[in-house]
Amino acid sequence: MSSSGKDNSGAQHANYVGPYRLEKTLGKGQTGLVKLGIHCVTCQKVAIKIVNREKLSESVLMKVEREIAILKLIEHPHVLKLHDVYENKKYLYLVLEHVSGGELFDYLVKKGRLTPKEARKFFRQIMSALDFCHSHSICHRDLKPENLLLDEKNNIRIADFGMASLQVGDSLLETSCGSPHYACPEVIRGEKYDGRKADVWSCGVILFALLVGALPFDDDNLRNLLEKVKLGVFHMPHFIPPDCQNLLRGMIEVDATKRLTLEQIQKHTWYIAGKNEPEPEQPVPRKVTIRSLPSADDIDPDVLDSMHSLGCFRDKNKLLKDLLSDDDNQEKMIYFLLLDRKERYPSQEDQNLPPRNEIDPPKKRVDSPMLNRHGKRRPERKSMEVLSVTDGGSPVPARRAIDMTQHGQSISMYRKSLDIPDAGAKCSKEERSRSISGASSGLSTSPLSSPRPVRKFCVPPPVPRPAPVPEHKPLPIT
Repeated sequence: MSSSGKDNSGAQHANYVGPYRLEKTLGKGQTGLVKLGIHCVTCQKVAIKIVNREKLSESVLMKVEREIAILKLIEHPHVLKLHDVYENKKYLYLVLEHVSGGELFDYLVKKGRLTPKEARKFFRQIMSALDFCHSHSICHRDLKPENLLLDEKNNIRIADFGMASLQVGDSLLETSCGSPHYACPEVIRGEKYDGRKADVWSCGVILFALLVGALPFDDDNLRNLLEKVKLGVFHMPHFIPPDCQNLLRGMIEVDATKRLTLEQIQKHTWYIAGKNEPEPEQPVPRKVTIRSLPSADDIDPDVLDSMHSLGCFRDKNKLLKDLLSDDDNQEKMIYFLLLDRKERYPSQEDQNLPPRNEIDPPKKRVDSPMLNRHGKRRPERKSMEVLSVTDGGSPVPARRAIDMTQHGQSISMYRKSLDIPDAGAKCSKEERSRSISGASSGLSTSPLSSPRPVRKFCVPPPVPRPAPVPEHKPLPIT
């Protein structure tokens, strides 16, 4: 490695982040680089996401903080783990779990369509992790093969929670976001929607891609693609097992009220047919006690900061009132989940680091000096100077996902977000060159979305059918 690290703007950053030595670049994304980090003592490998605070708008930085808060809420074997956060005046460093198997997309490009057994293995792992997220009121909102990583044993890790949202109670979400090929009709139409049902649709599209090696909805013309998604009509190849066809139709269902729930999916005949196959890893059961908070002085400031970062508790006075209430509520549940995480993984200053000749070395984001349940004081968080941030954000060559900040914006915003200059414009050959039937070498193993063009599977030629197959009746869901 060279003696100085640089981000994609050419600016220098530290060669060390705490005990981790920065090595090769794993990928480039909208918010910066992801580099391989090697622990100086244990040689543990991590992925370090480097966010240049001076190059990003305040709204983007808030989304990064929201992603940090969400990852603190989720601890599941099939979700990418957040280890630590470091920062200095210019950069924010997210120390993430490193997985070496690359993206599920690239795996599909290399192998082509999967057998039902292998597809079910991946699908059940995704469902297990998603069920855990939804049980903690987290909706991912950008599920696609590019955001599903594989470890060295080909087990799934859901990554990139940059568009995730907390959905409290029966509330609905408004921000239209995600990728057009995987977004559900109600999101495309700009309506208020249930993020859990939106995630189910995306997972149905992913399962179809695993089994077919192509997407159910595709078109060179973005407007036509969005119309196809809204209609929800797609060809079901005959080689998909009938019970799996039934499952796919229930997940890729235009009417959100009729779309299958996670509970129904996990009881479906095709899903449970894999009971003799390896089970997805399950999280360690943890019992978190919700107790009374006598006064505002008893509220942990770090946890309160994390809750504000989640974005759905903007009214600070109401949040304090709910936390101090004698009744159990969603706010208190999230508060004590975050507090439990903090107390199990206390973040303290690194000890015995070798001296480094750096002007502004990254400092670990540590806990506030508040008494914990054992009566020990936390180390004090180092104060940071107020950062000036630009409003313009950081331009990227082409975005692989849409993040529309206002409800009900037009298709032209979709085109702008995807760098598509015209509603009738077609994807270039380079953008469509990566098909499942023709894999390219040297593909990225980035743990965050890279600024490559929007990637789509090429639709394979239709498989000849010996004779028309009569439509089967839907199978019962037990």
